[in-house]
Amino acid sequence: MKIDIAKMPMQDRFQHLFTVISGQRFLMKQGLGNEVPFFICPYEPERSVEMERLQRQLVNRLDQAGIRILEINLYDLSIEILKDRDIWEQIREMEESISKDQLKELLQGVLDPETHLVPAIAAKLEKNDFDVLFLSGVGEVFPYIRSHNVLNNLQSTAKEKPTVMFFPGGYTHSLESGASLELFGRLHDDKYYRAFNIFQCEA
Repeated sequence: MKIDIAKMPMQDRFQHLFTVISGQRFLMKQGLGNEVPFFICPYEPERSVEMERLQRQLVNRLDQAGIRILEINLYDLSIEILKDRDIWEQIREMEESISKDQLKELLQGVLDPETHLVPAIAAKLEKNDFDVLFLSGVGEVFPYIRSHNVLNNLQSTAKEKPTVMFFPGGYTHSLESGASLELFGRLHDDKYYRAFNIFQCEA
């Protein structure tokens, strides 16, 4: 049965997410049919603030249940990478004098998922003991980082533990077009087939 997330109250979403993520089936990566343990948590972009609050509460509640969450915000990580490479100030200065397209191209190069972003995520995975990875900040890094590129490049790096990506938009499956991540509910061109909609997962 298809669940309409837009009709689910936040408290119900919280309860569903907590029940699924704290369950042994989820933590042990059971029932995935050899797919990578990637889960999309879609939500309406206009409810981002509520969703951030829900995410914080979820981390606290899971922590109380003995489940360790590693949180990585893609926007914060991007700034961290730019600062580590000593180009943060330079990019801020350039922002005023170059076009949006030039800035996008520049950021796409220095934050390329394959060569920069995913290795930075891999380093954090190695340093931390955790049970589940939460990825957020997807909307803030658009358009220079696309979520399907991150997921494609993470497949070999983050397959040991479940990953939940909080996604401001829809994740739809159809027989005609396959699966697509629809950022902000408008952009339908990000094909990604290998993740599960967490609201359609059973505990």
